[in-house]
Amino acid sequence: MSKMEDIGRMLINYTDPVATKKDVADCLKQYKALAYRNDEYVFNDGTAKQLLNLQGTIPVRYKGNTYHIPVCIWLLDTHPRYAPICYVKPTSDMHIKVSMYVDHNGKIYLPYLHDWNASHSDLLGLIQVMIVTFGEFPPVYSKPKQTKEQATPYPTQSFMPQPPTSNQNQFCPYPAQSQFPPYPVGGPGGYAGYNQAGGSYPPYIPPGMPTAGGYNAGYNPTPQGTGTITEEHIKASLVSAVEDKLKRRIQEKVNQCQAEIQTLKRTQQELNEGQSKINDIIGKLERDEQELIKSIAVLKDKEGELERALESLEKVDGIDVDEAVTTTAPLYKQLLNAYAEEAAIEDAIYFMGEALRGGVIDLEVFLKNVRQLSRKQFMLRALMQKCRQKAGLSA
Repeated sequence: MSKMEDIGRMLINYTDPVATKKDVADCLKQYKALAYRNDEYVFNDGTAKQLLNLQGTIPVRYKGNTYHIPVCIWLLDTHPRYAPICYVKPTSDMHIKVSMYVDHNGKIYLPYLHDWNASHSDLLGLIQVMIVTFGEFPPVYSKPKQTKEQATPYPTQSFMPQPPTSNQNQFCPYPAQSQFPPYPVGGPGGYAGYNQAGGSYPPYIPPGMPTAGGYNAGYNPTPQGTGTITEEHIKASLVSAVEDKLKRRIQEKVNQCQAEIQTLKRTQQELNEGQSKINDIIGKLERDEQELIKSIAVLKDKEGELERALESLEKVDGIDVDEAVTTTAPLYKQLLNAYAEEAAIEDAIYFMGEALRGGVIDLEVFLKNVRQLSRKQFMLRALMQKCRQKAGLSA
């Protein structure tokens, strides 16, 4: 099985195995002293996961000499979306030197990790930042020969940092009773950075590195062989921590105000659009109201005409039907006369049937007259049909 196939098999549970595999391959190609393996990583809450890690040494230039610093880089199963968890892994003759970038457990804190972005952050860039940072602030130093027997070795099966014991306190590079601000602790979901509530030890940007927002680069203590921290260092650290916290709060307040302003602008835009719609609706209602007023006036005029017609009809003693119903055109008059005659024939046929039933006429007379009337009725109905078609009326 090739190396790439082996790495791909270890990344089967990762959310983006293709990007992670490429990132690891590029890193191993550049730094031959690093090796990959799959181990169990135990988070602070007690949960454990099988994660791929890179372990080995990286070359660091310090005061003209090259030193090989042992590190261990754990890739979370969400890589490259979230930053990896990095540790300095000292050998038996080394001791961790606590600084702004490495705590007493060996965990590494860098602005590059804090500002990790999947689109432009990768392992090669991370290691290069480590090399530059550790060249200014070495993360380890050699133990005195008389203390090598008292050092607690790291386990061979895992690179998880061990809590300091009473034997390690004598090698602590800062006073045990100092009020040094605590370091942030990483969580299982990703990299726990410097913005944790309750205060954290603010990192400082070494020369040559870009300054990220929220970090104070004004104080860069000079690394010393003993790793001790003076009262001036503690005071400067506390002052920079307060400044950093105030800057974060001010930035949060500014962001909150900007978000509220954007919300108000969107609300104003929606209100303006709603006002335009309401104005359009009001204009349409006003036009409808004017049309209704005109229609009401017309109806009132018609109502007055009907009332006057009723009054005139009440004064007349009798009504001549022939004179009451008049047509506007000869075609309509012909249609009206044909309809009246056809209705009269319908009545005549009905009453002849009643006479036959009553024995007034015999069957021969009934059939003769009905045949004549029916022929005439058919002709009248055909005439009415033609008149309706000529006048454009419905059939």
